[in-house]
Amino acid sequence: MRAKGIVTVIILCIVALSGFSCCGGGAPAQGKIAFVSYRDGNPEVYVMDADGSNQINLTNNRLSDLIPSWSPHSTRIAFQSSRDGQSEIYVMDTDGSEPTNLTRNPAREFQLSWSPDGSRIAFVSSRDGNDEIYVMDANGSNQTNLTNNPAKDQSPSWSPDGSKIAFVSERDDNSEVYVVEADGSNQINLTNSPASDLAPSWSSDGSKIAFHSDRDGNFEIYVIEADGSNPINLTNSPASDASPSWSPDGSRIAFLSLSEIYVMDADGSNQTNLTNNLASDLAPSWSPDGSRIAFVSDRDGNWEIYMMDADGSNQTRLTSNSADDWNPSWSP
Repeated sequence: MRAKGIVTVIILCIVALSGFSCCGGGAPAQGKIAFVSYRDGNPEVYVMDADGSNQINLTNNRLSDLIPSWSPHSTRIAFQSSRDGQSEIYVMDTDGSEPTNLTRNPAREFQLSWSPDGSRIAFVSSRDGNDEIYVMDANGSNQTNLTNNPAKDQSPSWSPDGSKIAFVSERDDNSEVYVVEADGSNQINLTNSPASDLAPSWSSDGSKIAFHSDRDGNFEIYVIEADGSNPINLTNSPASDASPSWSPDGSRIAFLSLSEIYVMDADGSNQTNLTNNLASDLAPSWSPDGSRIAFVSDRDGNWEIYMMDADGSNQTRLTSNSADDWNPSWSP
């Protein structure tokens, strides 16, 4: 059994945010889960039905293809690939056809986040010598540096109405949650804490932002109003709690605690261990209707994709392969 703790969480829980819509593309893919698998000797983007059937390799490339992200209308999948020598942002149809390099830059591009209307993509680029938040049109045009700061800026997350982008910046000599207008104006530090504040996640109505912070000595899940006011420690536990993920209706928050998947009400009440397993359970991904959660577990000796109901019942293994499978991402 692997050791549990925040180090495992940080290494293995990579969040993929979805979006992208434009003219063209394939037919909408409903009830599908994209994921990354090493079963072909290198990381490839796969897709399967929500019951684990029809597992298909979409990328079929000898280099690394990672972090699949569905378009809002489920007609395209974006991902990171090193097939051109460095990490770039690609997009393809949901059947794997028409893979297109959107960024085309010799620098590293990663952490893509699609705007809610699918017209733009935010991402992180090191093309200016440090990590900055960029935005581009969904076809790769009009690539613009939004943050333009000598410090590291990462983890872009669009507000539900597409008007703002939350991100993490080290410009204050520690990690803080910032927000910026979608045109790059009005950059504001929301957290203003000497501790590390990370992983911003918007509520579905855009009124609140959840994040994890070690301002109380260990990582806890906090929530603030969208303007940064009224910070509240939701978990208030001696364990390390990280990676908040709102349910689609905004009533609950899934999070990680000591490599278990927990869920709580949006006010921090009713904290419940859903997985309750001696192995590591990570990367929860809510189904679009909020009734189920896909996740990654090594309970069978390697990383596999599992599914459970939102109350933790009916935990079912979806992948069954000697290689590692992770990063589940539901089609909207």
